[in-house]
Amino acid sequence: MNHSADHILIVDDDRDIRQLLAGYLEKQGLRCTTAADGREMKAALEQHRIDLIVLDVMMPGEDGLTLCRNLRASGGAHANTPILMLTARGEDMDRIIGLEMGADDYLPKPFVPRELFARIRAVLRRTRALPPNLDAAPPANARALRFADWRLDTVNRHLLAEDGSVVALSGAEYRMLSVFLSHPQKVLSRDQLMELTQGREADVFDRSIDLLVSRLRQRLGDNARESMIIKTVRNEGYVLAADVTVVDAEGSAGA
Repeated sequence: MNHSADHILIVDDDRDIRQLLAGYLEKQGLRCTTAADGREMKAALEQHRIDLIVLDVMMPGEDGLTLCRNLRASGGAHANTPILMLTARGEDMDRIIGLEMGADDYLPKPFVPRELFARIRAVLRRTRALPPNLDAAPPANARALRFADWRLDTVNRHLLAEDGSVVALSGAEYRMLSVFLSHPQKVLSRDQLMELTQGREADVFDRSIDLLVSRLRQRLGDNARESMIIKTVRNEGYVLAADVTVVDAEGSAGA
């Protein structure tokens, strides 16, 4: 067994599919562990260093969407492990929800194993090719991030206005705002934002980043024509134009 090879965890309740995919991927030089449900998935993550999870959406008990959401919110060692979701063909809502909950890519069934292998290699390549010092997460000790007249609660994952009112954020909105707050005053391209929030490259016709920025501006009351917080940099991307203060676990603030 090649212990230096990438280790893939395949989570699917169909035993034949698990065996078929594991057999094919191992022939391509990957290591594979399989799991039939969420319980076996959690056990495998505790026992192995996993480089990527292939996760089926439709499973009895905890489905793939729930497992993806819980893993991303866990804060554990595998919280940021790349996830490739397997969805039923035509189930666009599962795909959209999966990406919002933190999946890095998706593949509709039925598919050929060769296509899955290509997707796995692409996700691993992209997630390992982020520019130096560019991260999606706030500082590890951050309990909250203050900017403009707002505060992002990184524990409860919601936005607080100056008057203390709570603004709920979707998973995708929270990740996008976290990226901006981790890199204030830095222009981020659409490709970088796509990579940091969804772990994939932006298609030339993909407007999801622009739509997500628009939704964030609405949450922040930031007029798109005269944006003061998230500004558009023509032909380059977007920039958070506000200063950010980190509030750490002890409650003290620092730049």
